[in-house]
Amino acid sequence: MSSSAPQDTGHRLWSVDEHLADVLSTVRPLEPIELQLLDAQGCVLVEDVTVPVALPPFDNSSMDGYAVRTADVQGASEEFPAVLTVVGDVAAGSGELPTVGPGEAARIMTGAPLPPGAEAVVPVEWTDGGTGGGAAAGMTPASAAPEHAGGEVRVHRAAEARAHVRSRGSDVQAGDLALAAGTVLGPPQIALLAAIGRGTVRVRPRPRVVVMSTGSELVQPGEALTSGTIYDSNSFALAAAARDAGAIAYRVGAVADDADTLRATIEDQLIRADLLVTTGGVSVGAYDVVKEALSSVGHSGEGADGEDVDGGRMDFRKLAMQPGKPQGFGTIGPDHTPLLALPGNPVSSYVSFELFVRPAIRALMGLPESEVRRPSVRAVLSADKALGSPAGRRQFLRGAYDAESGTVSPVGGSGSHLIAALAHADSLMVVPEDVTSVEPGTELEVILLG
Repeated sequence: MSSSAPQDTGHRLWSVDEHLADVLSTVRPLEPIELQLLDAQGCVLVEDVTVPVALPPFDNSSMDGYAVRTADVQGASEEFPAVLTVVGDVAAGSGELPTVGPGEAARIMTGAPLPPGAEAVVPVEWTDGGTGGGAAAGMTPASAAPEHAGGEVRVHRAAEARAHVRSRGSDVQAGDLALAAGTVLGPPQIALLAAIGRGTVRVRPRPRVVVMSTGSELVQPGEALTSGTIYDSNSFALAAAARDAGAIAYRVGAVADDADTLRATIEDQLIRADLLVTTGGVSVGAYDVVKEALSSVGHSGEGADGEDVDGGRMDFRKLAMQPGKPQGFGTIGPDHTPLLALPGNPVSSYVSFELFVRPAIRALMGLPESEVRRPSVRAVLSADKALGSPAGRRQFLRGAYDAESGTVSPVGGSGSHLIAALAHADSLMVVPEDVTSVEPGTELEVILLG
């Protein structure tokens, strides 16, 4: 890598780390609430959950077959089967259970409790199924042939004690820690909570993130383009990214380049937002309305109903990064709702989301610091030529990471409008601020996006 000292542009440049630290120092985890299990999916548990009852709560069969005493099937073979008297059926959920005595067996289904006297289960395939013929492929349904709950069964193989029996408490014991505080509740965790009888759980809720694009040139997908217009992709990308991060995302249709309209739209959205994200309108152009609309936050201001809608602060700053130099961050409204204002170029917007918005969402969820940021690895650059990078800027280039070879390859160019390249990238290659050229074979930090 060749290096160069950062240039003095005459303006205060924030580093990526400084900006992220400012965001994370402002964002606080959401207050815990009690939710029904399915409503808690994706949420972070705020308390340790212990097991009230053992799982399974009783000895039960892991196979469809016959509950037997081991002495009765000792030495059994196809040539010399053990012939046992069937004393009844034991299905899952059975209440009263037949007792298995010497020379007896009970038909038993998977998950059914092991009846008194029985020591093991022989699968039905080891028997004639009570038909008097050869090896059975399965059991005759009880509704079709209830007489097979009686009669005789021939067992062709011996069974050791506890064979095909799930022991009481073999999954978890009463008093064990089921899930620790800080666990993100996915389908397996919700299954465990249900299995131990929990109907509700105390969690931090998923953050509600409102995403809106700005720009009079933006048209919604599905509508016809006219001269000078483009489709709004940013709000879709960021809403999807917010959901991927664990949030409940609300996408607002593109707002025209009018400061009053934007401000009114933001005020309307505050009621359902734990975090607001805008894209576009934060640079130095004449129509950069986000900066115009929100630069007065922190000063006195009245909403449509005459109420004070400010009470926060918004800073618009330049970061020593590429793409994504112009950024805005602050709080707005009576509840000091965090707002991140991202640049409007699609790649700048998405990279900014990954670096700043995603960590904010994860912090709102109450996740530990180790799970707030995307994971990163070191990988060797695989490229045909050296990659250039501006002095004094931390550059984030789209990449394709190969875990098997430990290499990363550039995808597309460095332009901040190249959406197609972004769609084929699974990582971001990080070029430090003091590096202007990265030769093939150089090891880089790689942020994994998948």
